[in-house]
Amino acid sequence: MNDDLVSPNAPDDASRRVFISGAIAAGFALAVRPVAATTIDTDEGGLKVDTVQIPAAGGVMLPAYRAMPEGAKAPLPTVIVVQEIFGVHEHIQAVCRRLAKSGYLAIAPELYFRQGDPRKLPEVDQLMKLVMSVPDAQVLSDLDATVAWASRNGGDAKRMAITGFCWGGRIVWLYAARNPPLKAAVVWYGRLAGTVSANTPKQPLDVAAEIRMPVLGLYGGQDKGISAESIAQMRAALKATKAPTDIIVYPDAGHGFNADYRPSYNEAAARDGWQKMLSWFKQHGV
Repeated sequence: MNDDLVSPNAPDDASRRVFISGAIAAGFALAVRPVAATTIDTDEGGLKVDTVQIPAAGGVMLPAYRAMPEGAKAPLPTVIVVQEIFGVHEHIQAVCRRLAKSGYLAIAPELYFRQGDPRKLPEVDQLMKLVMSVPDAQVLSDLDATVAWASRNGGDAKRMAITGFCWGGRIVWLYAARNPPLKAAVVWYGRLAGTVSANTPKQPLDVAAEIRMPVLGLYGGQDKGISAESIAQMRAALKATKAPTDIIVYPDAGHGFNADYRPSYNEAAARDGWQKMLSWFKQHGV
């Protein structure tokens, strides 16, 4: 998905108000349809699945999709799931359910919710206008709020991790550099370099030396938007930190290789990446 397009269009105020006040809807974002036949359906069997409201900066309530094993009583190992560019649509919800079936409390906050609902925008240029209006500072603050909320609502504060996809992968690198109280992070094809702006003042390459937590990066060798050069630069930059880090590149995979609902899906890379993510979490205490 090209995430550098800009459009003069944006969601109207009415749709924004409906989104903020409502629950997180099921289904895929309009901009990704038709949905591919390779889509993996992860059901809700054995799970508690709902929308929660998280107190966030500015006195607003941040909506988030939560999935956890049904009937769980003890504090659970927790994974914060950072959305891809299309928001917390069906794919990200399915990721949360898959994690919940592995015993985690998984929670995905709607990180564009102040600006609008990306799932209702049928055109990519409309979507990019919305995304570019979202400040990194707002997103990182909302992740702080999500971590704090999860630790008070069924999550084990001593066993927390984070993962993110595409747009969310870049955010996870930035968040890891804030050194939050998390045990591990896994990045799926998050951009490493790019143009800076008022809303995006730093890129992952700029903050790599500040990372003090274990981070695993999963990338595609055929990714048209993330160059092999930028991956090599990130590997070199990470040498300045003593934290355990690793970047795995799947030579035959492109961008979005875990997105089973899109033509970019690469089953072999997706399955291996998923297992490596779970192993990384377990290795680092989550």
